[in-house]
Amino acid sequence: MTWKSFISGLAIGAISGYLLNEAVKKNTTLSSETVLANVKKAFKEEGPIDGSWIQMTKEDFARYAVKTKIYRGGITTNQNGERKQFEFIADAYTGSVLDVYPIS
Repeated sequence: MTWKSFISGLAIGAISGYLLNEAVKKNTTLSSETVLANVKKAFKEEGPIDGSWIQMTKEDFARYAVKTKIYRGGITTNQNGERKQFEFIADAYTGSVLDVYPIS
């Protein structure tokens, strides 16, 4: 075996590994607990949290041309001595919050 063939094999293996890793990460969803922890962290910047919940199952979601899987959840906060409840929708692949709305 020559150094040239060894280095080219090493380079091809590294590139293939990188591309495979990116493909797997793109099609892997986050756990519901991870998504809830991220949402709670964002809400804690606004004030204390009294309670939270998240559905463990993913749902299909489509808005205009965007289709993805989502988690639904809720947060109860205490803002200025007043208890407020919010529901949220978060992307299951990235954990990004797609929508937050208050519950009356």
